[in-house]
Amino acid sequence: MRFTIPLLLCLCLSAVAAPENENPDRPALKDAPNGEKTPPEKPAPPVIREASVEIGGKKIPYRATTGKIQLKQDDGKPRASIFHVSYERSDVKDPASRPVMFAFNGGPGSSAVWLHIGVLGPKIIQLPGDGTTAPAPPARVVDNPLSILDSCDLVFVDPVSTGYSRTEKDVKPDEFHGLDEDIESVGDFVRRWISEHDRWASPKFLMGESYGGIRAAGLAQHLQSRYGMNLNGVVLLSSLLDFATLQETPGNDLPYLVFLPAFTGTAHFHGKIPGDRDALIRQSTEFAFGEYAAALLKGRDIDAQTGTEIAARLEKLTAIPAEKWIEHKLRISPALFRGELLRAEGKVLGRFDARVAWDATDKTAPLPEYDPSYSLAYGAFSTAMMDYLGRGLGYKEDQPYEILTSKVQPWKWSASNTIVNVGGRLATAMRDNPHLRVLVMGGLTDLATPPEGVAHSLRHLLDLPENTRKNISTAFYDGGHMFYLNPPDLAKTRADLLKFIQPAAR
Repeated sequence: MRFTIPLLLCLCLSAVAAPENENPDRPALKDAPNGEKTPPEKPAPPVIREASVEIGGKKIPYRATTGKIQLKQDDGKPRASIFHVSYERSDVKDPASRPVMFAFNGGPGSSAVWLHIGVLGPKIIQLPGDGTTAPAPPARVVDNPLSILDSCDLVFVDPVSTGYSRTEKDVKPDEFHGLDEDIESVGDFVRRWISEHDRWASPKFLMGESYGGIRAAGLAQHLQSRYGMNLNGVVLLSSLLDFATLQETPGNDLPYLVFLPAFTGTAHFHGKIPGDRDALIRQSTEFAFGEYAAALLKGRDIDAQTGTEIAARLEKLTAIPAEKWIEHKLRISPALFRGELLRAEGKVLGRFDARVAWDATDKTAPLPEYDPSYSLAYGAFSTAMMDYLGRGLGYKEDQPYEILTSKVQPWKWSASNTIVNVGGRLATAMRDNPHLRVLVMGGLTDLATPPEGVAHSLRHLLDLPENTRKNISTAFYDGGHMFYLNPPDLAKTRADLLKFIQPAAR
C-alpha cells in the first residue's frame, strides 16, 4: 500500500500572473510556431540592484540578485532553471567570512514567498495587529528592521514548477516532483550557487518551513554525501520529519497525541481554559504521552470507567466536552477541533494559525468549510510579492509566478508500503558532521504541523550519538504555522536565529 500525503501548505491552489516583461536588460520571450511564448534557451542575465535597510539602528547596504541558475545533465544538456533571489551584504571585504542561509518553503508546491517577505528578507509584508486580521488590499512590502541580513546573507529558492522555476525543453516536470528528485535538484542548485559566488569557505545554513523541513533534513545528508559540503546548521520552522505524526490512519494513534498540546494552547488563547498557558501545555504534553497514549493503545479493549476518566481530563485540557470526546472514541482530529471550540460563537478556527477565528459559513457543518488563516495570508502575500518582484527587484516574466501550485502532483514519495520519515537522514548527517546544529522552531497554535511532531521524531532518533544531541535546540512562539506574522514572535525569531548563527560567524 502506498500512502498519499496531502499538500501541507495549502488546501486550494492557484497561480498569480506576473505582468508583462518590461525589463530592457532581459531578452523578450520568443514566438513559437503555434503562437505561444517559449522562453529563451539560456536563462537571461540576473537583475542586480543595490539597496540598503536599517537594522538595529544601522544602515546595512546589500546587493539583491534576482534570476535563474540552469541545472544541467552530465552531458551538459539543460534540465531546469531555478529561480531565486539572493541578498548579500555589500560592505563586507571578505564575503567568505559571512554565513549564508538557503531558505525555502514547503507544500510540496510552494515558492519561498512566505519566508522571503514574511520574516527573513530586507523587505517584509505589512500586516495589521497581531497577524490575525486580514490587511485591506492591496498589501505591500516595507523595510524589515528585523531581517537577519546584517549577520547572514540570504538565498530564497523556488523548487522546480514553483515561482518562475521551470524545466527546460524536452524535460518532463515530473522528473523533479518527488522526495528524492526534489532533494537532488535543490542540492544541485545549492552547489551551483555556492560555486558561482565563491562561498565554499562560508558557514552554510538551511531553513525549511513546513514540508521544507523534510527537504532540509534530506539535503543535509545529500549535500554531505554527494558533494562533501558540510553544513553548519539546519533550521526546521513549523516543520516535520515523519508523516506518521500527522496521518490519522487506522491503528496510528500518534497524531492524536501530537496535536493535544496544540489544542491546549489554542483553547487557552481563546479564553476557554484558565491558568498559566505554559504550565497547561506541559501538563497536556505529559498526559498525551502518558495516560492518554496508554488509553488509546488499548483500542476497543478500553473499559468504560477508564474512558470516562480520560475524557474528563481531555475536557479540562481542551474545553471540548467530555461527551464529545467519548462520542469520537477519545480521538478528535484537528479539523473537528477547529469546528467545535468556538461553535457556540458561530466561528471556525484557522488550520495554519488557530488564533484566527472567522465566521463559519455553515454553522451546522461538522467540519470547517475553509481555513481563515490561509484566506488571510494568501491574497496578501501574492499581491505583495508580485509588486515587489516587479517594482522592487525589477524582474518580470510573461509566465505566471506560481506562489502555490498543484502542478507538482502527483508527488513521488519514494516510500512503498511505508510512511515518509527523513529523521534517519538527519541523524546520519549529524553523525558524520558532529558540528552540525539543528534549531527547531514551532508555533503553539499551529494545527498543521504542531511542535510536538518534530519533538517526537527527534526523541526517536535512537541511533543519534549522544554527543551530538546537544546540538539540537528548540524555540516556541505564540503564533501558529507562520508565527512570524505576530510582531512579538517576529522579534523573537530574529533573536533566536542570530543566537543560532553566531557560533559559526567569523
